[in-house]
Amino acid sequence: MIDSFDYVVIGAGSAGCVMANRLSADGTASVALLEAGARDWNPWIHVPVGYFKTIHNPATDWCYETEPDPGLNGRSLKWPRGKVLGGSSSINGLLYVRGQHQDYDRWAEMGCSGWSFDEVLPYFKRAENQARGESEYHGVDGPLHVSDMSFKRDICDDFIKGVAELGTPISDDYNGAEQEGVGYFQLTAHNGRRCSTAVAYLKGIKDRPNLTILTHAMAERIGFENGRAHTVQIKHKNVPRTIKANREIILCGGAINSPQLLQLSGIGPGQLLQDHGIDVVVDSPDVGGNLQDHLQIRSVYKTNKANTLNDELSNSFQKMRAGITYLTSRSGPLSMAASQVYAFCKTRLSNERPDIQYHFQPLSADSPGEGLHPFSAITASVCQLRPESRGTILIKSPNPTDHPVITPNYLSTELDCLTAIESIKHTRRVMQSDAMRGHIKEEYVPDSNAQTDDELLNQAREISNTIYHPAGTCRMGADSQSVLDPQLRVRGVAGLRVVDASVMPEIVSGNTNAPTIMIAERAADFILG
Repeated sequence: MIDSFDYVVIGAGSAGCVMANRLSADGTASVALLEAGARDWNPWIHVPVGYFKTIHNPATDWCYETEPDPGLNGRSLKWPRGKVLGGSSSINGLLYVRGQHQDYDRWAEMGCSGWSFDEVLPYFKRAENQARGESEYHGVDGPLHVSDMSFKRDICDDFIKGVAELGTPISDDYNGAEQEGVGYFQLTAHNGRRCSTAVAYLKGIKDRPNLTILTHAMAERIGFENGRAHTVQIKHKNVPRTIKANREIILCGGAINSPQLLQLSGIGPGQLLQDHGIDVVVDSPDVGGNLQDHLQIRSVYKTNKANTLNDELSNSFQKMRAGITYLTSRSGPLSMAASQVYAFCKTRLSNERPDIQYHFQPLSADSPGEGLHPFSAITASVCQLRPESRGTILIKSPNPTDHPVITPNYLSTELDCLTAIESIKHTRRVMQSDAMRGHIKEEYVPDSNAQTDDELLNQAREISNTIYHPAGTCRMGADSQSVLDPQLRVRGVAGLRVVDASVMPEIVSGNTNAPTIMIAERAADFILG
C-alpha cells in the first residue's frame, strides 16, 4: 500500500514541527510528518530540568557516540540527539540564542543569497512570542514562547560582575542589537514548562484533517523516479511502508540523520556509496562533510560557601521540597535551564567580536544524569564560537539502523588550539576577579597545576566535551560543490530539500536551536512562495 501526500516531512524535530505547521496551515495541502521516536508523553520532557532524565535515555535520545578523536587524546564523546516529537528541542537545555548578526551576513557573503541578518530577522520574530513584548528585534505573535530566566542566585550575580570586571559589558539582551555581554539567558519556556517545537508548533494543530503525524516511523530511504524524489521507504512500528510525495519531500533529520539518509538514498560521496553497494543517484562529495560543533571546556571550582545547588539539593528532603515547589508554583530548581548565565566575550580585547561563550551554572556534576557533586561548587563552561575544525558523518553500512561514523576532528587547527588555551586563562581571570575571589576555594577542573600553554592545551583535550551543536553537514551555497542551493534544494535532483542545522555553511556564534527554527520558518516561505 502506498499513502500519498502533497508534502512529506521527515523528522519531527526543531525544524520538522515548524514545517508541518506552516505547510498545512491553509488547509489545502496534505502533509505527512514522520518521526522515528515516540510522542512527547514523557513528563520529564516538559519539566525544564528534565533533560537530566532524557539525555542518554534511549527512549528519547538517539545516543550517538563519536569515533575516538585524536584532538581529545583519543576520547570518544556521547552526542545526544532527540528521538521524540520535538526532537532535540524536547531534550535540550532550553537556551534561546540567535547568534551574531555577522554570522548571517557571512552566509550571504559566501553566496547564500537571502540569508543576511536583515533578511532572517523577520523569521526569528515570526517564530517568537517574547515575554518582554514586541520590539525592533522581537516578536509576540509567534508560537514559540521565549521568557526570561526566573531562577537566579547571588553567586550568578557575582559571576556576571566578575566577567564585567574583565571588560565585557553587562547586557540584558544578547538577542538584540549586539551579542557581546554578560547576563541571564532567555529560555524557550512558558509558565515554568519547556516550550519545545512540538508544544509550540504541533500541540494546537494535531487535529488538522490535512496533517498526518506518524510516530515510530523510521525513514530508511528516499526513492527517485526520473531524477525526482517521490517516495520515502519507512518502517512504521516495524512494518514496511511507502509514503509518496506529490510535491516535495522535506528532510529535517538534523545534522546527523539528514546526511545519513541522503547517503543511504544514493546522494553522497560516490566511492563511499559504491563501497556499500548503494546505487549513486548524485555524486555529492560534501554530503556528511563540513561537520562543525561547539566544544566546551567545563571548569569546576569548589566554593567556600554553601550557596550552590550542590548544597540546596544534597539530601532527599531537599529534593522533595524542590519537587513540591515546582508542582505548586512552577518555580525553584526544577524550573531551571541547563545554564543560568551567559557571557559572550573576546579572548583578546582587540578581537572584532566575541569569540567565546560561557554557560555558567551554580552547581557541578560529572555529566547530566549522574548526580551533583557532594561538595559546594560551580561550573563555568566555555566554548569557541566559530571553530575552524571540520569533521565528517559517513554511513558505516547500508543498514539504516546502524549509526553513522561520527568524526568531529576537534582541536585540529592552530586557532582552535590557541582559543582553547586562552579560554582557560580567561576563566581563571574571572575566578580571580574581585566579585568572585571570595567564593573560590580551589580549582577542581582543570588541573590547577597546568600552567604552560602546552599543559593547558592538554587539559582541554582531556576534559572538554560537546555542547550538543552539530551543524553544517548538508551545507547550502552558490558553488557547485554545495549540497544545497540557497533555497535548500538538494543539487542534482528535484522535489527534495533539507531543512535543519545541517544546512549551515558555517556554525552560528551560539546555541543552534533558535537558528534552526528560523531556518524552517524561512524554508516554509521558499516552498509556499
